[in-house]
Amino acid sequence: MFDKILIANRGEIACRVIKTARRMGIATVAVYSEADANARHVRLADEAVLIGPPAARDSYLRADKILEAAKATGAQAVHPGYGFLSENDQFAEACISAGIVFIGPPASAIRAMGSKSAAKTLMATAGVPLTPGYHGDNQDPAFLAAEAAKIGYPVLIKASAGGGGKGMRRVDRTEDFAAALASCQRESRNAFGNDQVLVEKYVLKPRHIEIQVFGDSHGDCVYLFERDCSVQRRHQKVLEEAPAPGMTRERRAAMGQAAVNAAKAVAYVGAGTVEFIANPDGSFYFMEMNTRLQVEHPVTEMITGLDLVEWQLRVASGEPLPLRQDQLAIDGHAIEARIYAEDPDKGFLPSTGKLLHLAPPPESDHVRVDTGVEQGDSITPHYDPMIAKLIVWDASRDAALARLRQALAMYRVVGVANNVEFLSRLIGVPSFAQADLDTALIEREQANLFPAKGAVPDEVWLLAALAELQREAADARRVAASAPDRDSPWRILDGWRLNGRASRPILLRHGETVMAVTVQVVAGGHELSLGGPAVFVRGTAGPNGQLHAQLGERRVNATVVVSAERRHVFFEGRAWPLALVGTLNTGGSGEDVGGGLKAPMPGKVIALIAAVGASVEKGAPLLVLEAMKMEHTISAPKRGIVKAFRYAPGDQVVDGVDLVDFEGVE
Repeated sequence: MFDKILIANRGEIACRVIKTARRMGIATVAVYSEADANARHVRLADEAVLIGPPAARDSYLRADKILEAAKATGAQAVHPGYGFLSENDQFAEACISAGIVFIGPPASAIRAMGSKSAAKTLMATAGVPLTPGYHGDNQDPAFLAAEAAKIGYPVLIKASAGGGGKGMRRVDRTEDFAAALASCQRESRNAFGNDQVLVEKYVLKPRHIEIQVFGDSHGDCVYLFERDCSVQRRHQKVLEEAPAPGMTRERRAAMGQAAVNAAKAVAYVGAGTVEFIANPDGSFYFMEMNTRLQVEHPVTEMITGLDLVEWQLRVASGEPLPLRQDQLAIDGHAIEARIYAEDPDKGFLPSTGKLLHLAPPPESDHVRVDTGVEQGDSITPHYDPMIAKLIVWDASRDAALARLRQALAMYRVVGVANNVEFLSRLIGVPSFAQADLDTALIEREQANLFPAKGAVPDEVWLLAALAELQREAADARRVAASAPDRDSPWRILDGWRLNGRASRPILLRHGETVMAVTVQVVAGGHELSLGGPAVFVRGTAGPNGQLHAQLGERRVNATVVVSAERRHVFFEGRAWPLALVGTLNTGGSGEDVGGGLKAPMPGKVIALIAAVGASVEKGAPLLVLEAMKMEHTISAPKRGIVKAFRYAPGDQVVDGVDLVDFEGVE
């Protein structure tokens, strides 16, 4: 067994390998770019070596720098993780030439499976079922169009090299083929430096099922059952589960044997995944083989009780496979959800920024979180925006689904847009809950997955206001503790007044909606009003923004995370980003106010609240100005009419300029 290994990767997979290696008594070396100088995998490893600037091509894709680091630190082997150089046959050969073990398959196996066309030719020889199509070298557009017509529409044009959904188009009509082909070739050429494509029959309502295989250097190979990866967006996986719902024992054995045949055809060693397209009628076709560990491998680990990284290390050191095929068994059901920094409502655009608050659900025998980041780390534009993989296990699919639903409801992310709420909606749609799976599930469930935005629930406004009152009280106690007059009655925030109880507003905003929460202190708590009947509230604050609250007769648990002016309310599985707003009345004094309401300071117009031409009462919010890292509402100084706004949202303004044309009325 190795004494020291180098991990030629970053993020959660690097952390995962480090954890297993440490348990096995193996020292670890991390490599990192300048952007990852304080990354979690760097902090976890025994040693770390800087290999270049942030861009992957100048760091994690520099085989020479990685091998230099391995030699300098005395690492005996390199674990490539997934992505980057994990399926690069030249890197595998360079490791061997340098006297360093490559923890993965032989370079010849990587080459054989690196081209989808060549791999399918090889699979046909090995007797592995193939999708009807053309996988040859003739790339003449007219010839490919003729092949498509022969196959029968719809067809799928797919880049022969690479993956990740790049260079892939479905074509339904012959007149669309030429444009789709040209687009695929351009995308493939830009992404992989190779514009060769293949054309296959497009399987209607297909499922994406993959088989985990493992081979050793002694000629043995086993399959560790299947994973269903059908739930995808733009050909990229979102949810994965094992075993595949509805899989019969006979079909599992047939697919497993086909995967083993595929691996043996290239003398495969190590962890690999053979991916299939499965038809509703039970037939299946070879799609490709990934010659590395997969992102979704934890669901296989959860149902088998095995550590696949440990298997990788043992096999790479020359040991035989730890178990035979007849010793492997499935226990329970596991589901993995990928937590990404992305905005599902904006086409899943990646989001970057600092993770101001990151609180995953607690881990247990049923819940596992694989992550490469912690609170305070940043999601940068240089790499994949994955925050974590959330994996759950239970005795049945229904029980595992309930675990996942609960775990997602507990996930707290502030600082970047994220897909946690989207995932909660996704696992709740009937088609997923009932295992009616295929690769178009997200597209056909658009109405359920992207519902119209509703109004902020009253409870959310009340919880945000209650959290603000508790924060004010805690700040007051902290200041009073060190003050010479800390026992003064004037430091008591009980709202006492000589002629009655005090009432004041807390202004909160969501989008362009501003809510004035009226606060009055009463015995044992507060009465809060949203413009209607007052509600008695009180609560107890816990760590990390946790809030145990009583709202009228109802008791609820929530989390309110403070970030500058933002108040992120997590309640009943949803996140509501509110803003605390300061009130500024800048139109003068008395009842003679008219003309323009002026900017009290330089800032940016964030939102226009009132409508042009609207009649408003005194104190009504007109617009929101962001200044000095705080949001401020400009309010009507008296009853009047909004004649015009002089600036639009996003405009920068200077101190003293007129913001609103306002006409006071009697």
